[in-house]
Amino acid sequence: DQIPPRQVIRPEPCGACGSRLRFGKAALKCRRCQLLLHAKCRPHCPGPCGPRPHQHAWPREGVLADFAPPTPPLVPALVVHCVTEVETRGLAEAGLYRVPGAEPLVREWKQRLLRAGGALPSLGDVSDIHVVCGVLKDFLRGLKEPLVTFSLHPAFLRAADIPNETACSTAMRHVVGKLPPANRDTLAFLMLHLLRVSRSPDCKMDILNLSRVFGPTLVGHSSATPTPLAIMEDTPRQSKVVARLLALPPDFWRGFVGTEQENLVPK
Repeated sequence: DQIPPRQVIRPEPCGACGSRLRFGKAALKCRRCQLLLHAKCRPHCPGPCGPRPHQHAWPREGVLADFAPPTPPLVPALVVHCVTEVETRGLAEAGLYRVPGAEPLVREWKQRLLRAGGALPSLGDVSDIHVVCGVLKDFLRGLKEPLVTFSLHPAFLRAADIPNETACSTAMRHVVGKLPPANRDTLAFLMLHLLRVSRSPDCKMDILNLSRVFGPTLVGHSSATPTPLAIMEDTPRQSKVVARLLALPPDFWRGFVGTEQENLVPK
């Protein structure tokens, strides 16, 4: 039940192949579910269709809040889905988050999860848990700005550099509190998860190792186009920020995700 081809005003994914519909090109749009397709993909249109809630149609890229649910805790379902799978069957796996998963599978599953929106496919079909870890890292890396945000990036670096542990902890808590709610909740959720990973002797991933892995992913740089000098200077400080965040007490992080944490992820 498609209307005649119309021009694409903003880049959106094709509902059949997942590739981006380019600006100014003709596309087909279903009257009922608002699904967009390349004209050539019409024979492969998934069906039957029904009205799709807008919040289930995730963008291909965006800031974290674009993927967050409407009610607290504001942690994207994709993040919860990956973390749940890792904690269910990955906490006895050596090198969790350090050992890379197969890149083609990581890309494929990330695309499948983003395309699915609210109705996420089971990650139990992914035999290698490192692929699930890769999907989570790739999703976080693919955001338009890092979890700590561009504007607060310098403040996180300054707080991490404070030599006195008590003063450093106070400053870190203060900066975390300034994050947008979705970023703050998701950071809290991830910190509690990474603390559980660090406590698993089988994973062999202590806080230092996890900080090195997640520094570039969670902290990144203060702009989307950092200079070579900024990249060189930021790299060692990124892991320092994550190490300082992981040094904060778990109860601090639980204060943001609340009792819902128990319902989000198994212990």
